[in-house]
Amino acid sequence: MRPMLKTIRESIREALAEEMRRDEKVILIGEDIGQYGGTLQVTLGLFEEFGSDRVIDTPISESSITGMATGAAMSGMRSVVELMFADFVFIAFDQIANNAAKMCYGYDGQLSVPMVIRAPFGAGTRSGKHHCQSVEALLGHIPGLKVVIPSNAYDAKGLLKSAIRDNNPVVFLEHKLLYGTRADVPDDDYILPLDKAKVKREGRDVTIVSWANMLPKALKAAEKLAAEGIEAEVIDLISAKPIDSETIVGSVTKTGRLLVAHEAVLTGGLGAEISAIVAKEAFGYLDAPIERVGAPDTPPPFSPSLEDAFIPGEEAILEKVRGMF
Repeated sequence: MRPMLKTIRESIREALAEEMRRDEKVILIGEDIGQYGGTLQVTLGLFEEFGSDRVIDTPISESSITGMATGAAMSGMRSVVELMFADFVFIAFDQIANNAAKMCYGYDGQLSVPMVIRAPFGAGTRSGKHHCQSVEALLGHIPGLKVVIPSNAYDAKGLLKSAIRDNNPVVFLEHKLLYGTRADVPDDDYILPLDKAKVKREGRDVTIVSWANMLPKALKAAEKLAAEGIEAEVIDLISAKPIDSETIVGSVTKTGRLLVAHEAVLTGGLGAEISAIVAKEAFGYLDAPIERVGAPDTPPPFSPSLEDAFIPGEEAILEKVRGMF
């Protein structure tokens, strides 16, 4: 069937509906996800089709939500949790890190936790310090979790379907500013690997690794660099845990330079982990020091002017790349 232009919001909703029709063990759990359709309207219409037994509205208690979802997954269900904002993983961290993530290891693989935690993240909505953080590095530090970050509607559908079918807990991070972006998405059933990065633009001079809402900025920067005679290869990381080191290292051995650009604060971000991988696996191929772009070490500001200054942009990428030559 010919693909149709769909938003990330629509493709996620479609993936949820298709998986719920395919497998009656798939259930949705979260605050206001029923008749209201979720804070950002991602689950709109699913309550009407599947009812309150499978689209379960909960009290405002993220720890209880993830605990219930973990128990349900351990008992044979496939739980899909919606947290209103990724910042709220801190409230649920004990259930996520000490229960869901550890069960398979603790029971020598005899017990699995097929659970997905969906969470909108990222700055740019003027929502302040408690609703705009990027938490992928924190979650990626937890053994037993997979962390996936789609940047377009096609990937969002295929990755979410794979995450629901996976027998491990998967955190599925959705950047709020990308919900309305469109891409060709087929109505067919398809899945994508959860551990594979994608080369979005071929290049020979520098590798730029990015994800989520920084990816379109990296691609725009690459276009400007091309006009200056610098051909950048742009990689969409997609999987923050596990990191696809093969694709990244393969690119750097060709280009000789690496820039990692993320919206999260610079200190302790995934850029440091990716830099360490490349420094170990491709040090002899580097023609310049590895560079990183990230936010300053502050919470996301509420003030529009401060938030705009806080979020790394296209110019920061251009400045770093130009400094490599």
